[in-house]
Amino acid sequence: MIGHFQSSIDLLLAELKRIKLKVQLRLLSIREDNGQSEEDDFKGLYVSGKQIDTIIGNLHFQQEGKPSWPENSPIGTLTESLKQYEENIAEKRKESLLHGQTYRLKNLERLFGLSTFDLDILLVCLLPELDLDYQRIYAYLQDDITKKSPTVNFVLQLLCNSYTDMLKARQNFFPEAPLLKYHLISLRDDHIPGPTTLLAKFIHVDERITNYLLETEAIDAHISPFTVLVYPTLKLQDIILSKEIKRLLNKLVTQYEDNSLICHLRGPYGVGKQTTAEAVCSELGVPMLYVDLNEMVLVDTPPELSVPFIFREGILQNAALYLDGFDLLLSDEKEIKPACKAVIKELENYPHPVFLSGEKNWQARGRLEYKSFIDIELPIPSYLVRKQLWHKQWSSNPAPAVDVDLNDVANKFRFSGGQIRDAIITARNLAKWRDPGNEVITKQDLYSACHLQAREILNTMAHKIQPKYDWADIVLPKDQKEQLHEICSYVKYYSTVYGDWGFERKLSLGKGLNVLFAGPSGTGKTMAAEIIAHELGLELYKIDLSAIVSKYIGETEKNLDRIFQEGQTSNAILFFDEADALFGKRSEVRDSHDRYANIEIAYLLQKMDEYKGIVILATNLRKNMDEAFSRRMHFALEFPIPDEADRYRIWKSIFPPEVPLAKNIDLEFIARQFKITGGNIKNIALGAAFLAVEDGGCINTENLVRATKREFQKMGKLCTEDEFARYFQLVKG
Repeated sequence: MIGHFQSSIDLLLAELKRIKLKVQLRLLSIREDNGQSEEDDFKGLYVSGKQIDTIIGNLHFQQEGKPSWPENSPIGTLTESLKQYEENIAEKRKESLLHGQTYRLKNLERLFGLSTFDLDILLVCLLPELDLDYQRIYAYLQDDITKKSPTVNFVLQLLCNSYTDMLKARQNFFPEAPLLKYHLISLRDDHIPGPTTLLAKFIHVDERITNYLLETEAIDAHISPFTVLVYPTLKLQDIILSKEIKRLLNKLVTQYEDNSLICHLRGPYGVGKQTTAEAVCSELGVPMLYVDLNEMVLVDTPPELSVPFIFREGILQNAALYLDGFDLLLSDEKEIKPACKAVIKELENYPHPVFLSGEKNWQARGRLEYKSFIDIELPIPSYLVRKQLWHKQWSSNPAPAVDVDLNDVANKFRFSGGQIRDAIITARNLAKWRDPGNEVITKQDLYSACHLQAREILNTMAHKIQPKYDWADIVLPKDQKEQLHEICSYVKYYSTVYGDWGFERKLSLGKGLNVLFAGPSGTGKTMAAEIIAHELGLELYKIDLSAIVSKYIGETEKNLDRIFQEGQTSNAILFFDEADALFGKRSEVRDSHDRYANIEIAYLLQKMDEYKGIVILATNLRKNMDEAFSRRMHFALEFPIPDEADRYRIWKSIFPPEVPLAKNIDLEFIARQFKITGGNIKNIALGAAFLAVEDGGCINTENLVRATKREFQKMGKLCTEDEFARYFQLVKG
């Protein structure tokens, strides 16, 4: 009984022995044709017949049940032996099929559409990779000691029976032929000066193909720095996504089992693009080859040259592809465009699912004619989903904690799953740093960790304000103070109203919180913004208008888009001071400047509608604001100049407890006589403190009057006797 091949290596060795027989036959033929004696005077410069005879004598080819061939076997006998051995291999292959065996060599043939002749080319070129003696044999057969690798001419002579067959077989070395198309072999000139003909080119088997045939699992060295093979275990039922997206993914799995699928997963960092792709692959029962395109462009190899090896590796691994950072390929940079074209070209013929991961919207638009293209947006999860993610991540990263309300955190921070995971890890590290022996996570640790998720863009285009004030510090009329409390309640109960009570389904736009603070300078607008941030535990960023506004057309809009995107990701409060400079009224179009200014305002209106975070606009001149912005405000507070009673309350609270105050200080007079804002009062109190230090005593009425004079001078206001009354002598002259 012939039996079957036990393994891929078993079949490979058998096929290699067949090729060795062909080489041996070629050797005997050449030796017989030469017939002349050889001298060893040029030993080392050529391979002698004596050396070859020694090597042939050591090639112990053993046929089943027969002794090894004698050294000088006639060509006819060897030809017959080769024929019998080929029949033997064919029988064992049939037997192997009956046993359901799979072999790497046959896989290679199937995966890349190789012919039997293609396989023989690979085997001929593989011999010197596995046995260095064949370098000398090939050099001898090619009559050149430098030709240790097979040339195209040598392979054709070895494998073809006639010159006509050789001419026909040249097409196996064309660029579009499978061997070169999939980079299974490469054709090189190997130090030959000047251009060479096809026949003179040397053939080298790609190292990854050699390793594959030898059952080595390592990823191709060309792409290993930015590629990893993942064996997914998560199922779709295990991941937390909205019901609608899960329904779509389940439909995807059932309808596209033919693998003709290209799925574009898009969304911000951490929304679960990779996890979703892994879950789909798990349902389909295939591994996933993860490729980091951002890392790919950092290696020395040009990106477009790495692309074919990525897709070839996916084919060899029978894996779905996950191209992370696909946005990079959409760049207009000259260096990137060839890589993008290469990827699109490879996608058309790839036999397994492909996942393109990025943040930008992209459509194939006819470039993938024979593929099913699906675009799935994974947005920042809703409050209900965020609650599930927080509790799941918290339970999978157990840590002792106190006073932590995960539902409250889920409400205030519109984080993706990845950001939630990062925040919990960061909170644990903060706890370890703060208290190495205890390491209990506090509410402050978790909130600090959440704040750290804000990206760098807010730090480059905005100034972070550290809130210093609380409710006791601000003096406002009753109605305005009540509105500030209502603003805080709006944020605290946002998720209850929009999520639990279903208002989110009723509204498509305007789901954020837009607040307008209007009033003269110094009336408490910035202080109120700080109090809101302090009460809610959110970060407050004062937008730097000089960093946003650009003289170049379209740049202002781009900057605003980045600001709103980052603000929404980090859930920071965006505070636009002097907002009328940016949110001013649209004007009649008289020239191109008016038209572009109006476009900027229209763009701002659009972003305000789309934004789901908190925006506070502060202006000294409400009448300069475009009415369309006023209509989009959820709250509009007027900050009036304080009356006498409020001014007195401000004066009473402006001094820290440590400040030495004169017992007879006349704050009633100061509050009654000077009709100024809280900002002016703060400046006067500070100025009086420095005057008191200089005098070496405590703050008295005289210090306050003199400091008021300086403040009036800054304001361009005259110091009149009516206002300063009995203290007028201190400021006169």
